[in-house]
Amino acid sequence: MIEILSPAEVDRARRTGALVGTILQTLRERTTVRTNLLEVDGWTRTMIEEAGAISCYVDYAPSFGRGPFGHHVCTAVNDAVLHGLPHDRELADGDLLTLDLAVTLDGIAADAAISFVVGRADPADTALIDATERALAAGIAAAGPGVRTGDVSHAIGEVLTAAGYPVNTEFGGHGIGSTMHQDPHVANTGRPGRGYTLRPGLLLALEPWVMADTDELVTDPDGWTLRSATGARTAHTEHTVAITEDGVEVLTRPGS
Repeated sequence: MIEILSPAEVDRARRTGALVGTILQTLRERTTVRTNLLEVDGWTRTMIEEAGAISCYVDYAPSFGRGPFGHHVCTAVNDAVLHGLPHDRELADGDLLTLDLAVTLDGIAADAAISFVVGRADPADTALIDATERALAAGIAAAGPGVRTGDVSHAIGEVLTAAGYPVNTEFGGHGIGSTMHQDPHVANTGRPGRGYTLRPGLLLALEPWVMADTDELVTDPDGWTLRSATGARTAHTEHTVAITEDGVEVLTRPGS
């Protein structure tokens, strides 16, 4: 399903996006060496409930996971990159953490992710995170009315491949609206001029993610957490954006 939102629905999406961005910023500020991943999940639950929002993850049970997910935020550490299931683990100095969050507020969902290093950062980890952030910025800059999904994918992929990272196309960006995952799929690399033509009122969750030396994923025994097949470090950055009449608007910046 591809959902085109009305102006009133896009306005509601702005509130959802601001909430997602603010929660992620707060989690980043609170998370330090020896923070437990279950603490992060608990903080997330409290902030979602206090805002009167609903987690998109607790009851989430897609075909690719062993559902329901049962937690409020994805926590992926080091070689884990997607769908990280929170568990009893204390973060160590130098751990690379990705937090991926999606909530629904007033009937509209928003989805975003951040990656950062807890404590002292290895330059290779910083470069990995930076590549996903630059790729996301390129994808956002390429988006707009009349643009095709392949144009956005190509812009993202150009940055990731130029940085020397392999690109997996199994999981990528997606449409979002009254539900978290919708069409169109927006791969993290692609050919310009191909795919669905973007229209005002469409929301997209754009999410460049990479693994340092492979494009192959493996799944943990928990049935959810996806890791690099080689044990290499990973990073993932995501924003929900709205296609407008004259361009694109980022919805998931803190307090935006």
